[in-house]
Amino acid sequence: MGTLLFISEPGSAQDIHFSQFMNSPLNLNPAQTGNFKGSYRFVGNVRRQWSSVTIPYQTFGLSADAKDFRRLKNFGLGTSLYYDHTGDSHFSTLVFNVSSSYRIVLSKKKPEYINIGIQGGITQRRIDYSNLTYDQQYNGYYYDPSLPVEQSFANSGRIYPNIHTGILYTKYFEKRKMITGGVALYNITKPAQSFFNESSISLDRRWSFNLGGQHPLGDKTDLLPAVHYMTQGTFKSFIAGTSIKYTLQDNKLTYRAIYAGGWFRYGDAAFISIGMDYDEWFVGLSYDINTSNLKPASNYRGGFELAVIYIVPQYLPKRLKYKVCPDFM
Repeated sequence: MGTLLFISEPGSAQDIHFSQFMNSPLNLNPAQTGNFKGSYRFVGNVRRQWSSVTIPYQTFGLSADAKDFRRLKNFGLGTSLYYDHTGDSHFSTLVFNVSSSYRIVLSKKKPEYINIGIQGGITQRRIDYSNLTYDQQYNGYYYDPSLPVEQSFANSGRIYPNIHTGILYTKYFEKRKMITGGVALYNITKPAQSFFNESSISLDRRWSFNLGGQHPLGDKTDLLPAVHYMTQGTFKSFIAGTSIKYTLQDNKLTYRAIYAGGWFRYGDAAFISIGMDYDEWFVGLSYDINTSNLKPASNYRGGFELAVIYIVPQYLPKRLKYKVCPDFM
């Protein structure tokens, strides 16, 4: 049900994203909308980072999407809500999106298809200036919060619309042998985001590229390698690694599988993870081990993350075992 892949938490100038990015599908690529086996999917994500250094950075996400929505073949529809809370200024980001996708089937015998997705919504960003300190409040001997501050701020919040798009390719060679890759572009309109009403200060576009697959190593063991690259303004991130999946039970009524993964993000961190499929449920846990220049302060501690996914199966209508005969007068 889920593949454990990872990427780090950003600074405040970047979009919201999670370490277990494949377990936050509507945030990874709009084309992921409706891209699952089942009828409906519900996803929850929680991340907590840098509690050893400063006020913790916390991120929450909820999403729900449907496959073949209202029996429209190959049409997916979903909605998502994300909230991010960071630092001394309590800088917060609230994002609400609606997304849709359409699947173009290239082959049915060995499933091969392309998903095209679009996503739009509203973002609200807020900041609390009351908790900030300034050099003007140092009187030469000690910090005095009663001293006036000359800085002026135009506002403490901003709301703006946004739009994103993406494309995803998937091909199954066998039941447990497949490859998938996607490209997504976020913040297409580059909305203004300045708290000083500067229209020239806009949110940078973000490109997201991911490539992954599944390959059987034995009767019950699968290799799940992947790479993920993102770029937004001056920020770049590249991660590579793999998870190992071991299937415990797989029959018509029961499905159990466990995951363990190890990943490395260039110049920043390493990741470890565990996870489990339990019938329609998936639960994934991950932890960042910081290896960047911040490690003397963080003592190698990074972020903890939890992902929970529940998929409503696609039930077929029951067949009638008798023939209905009409009534005659």
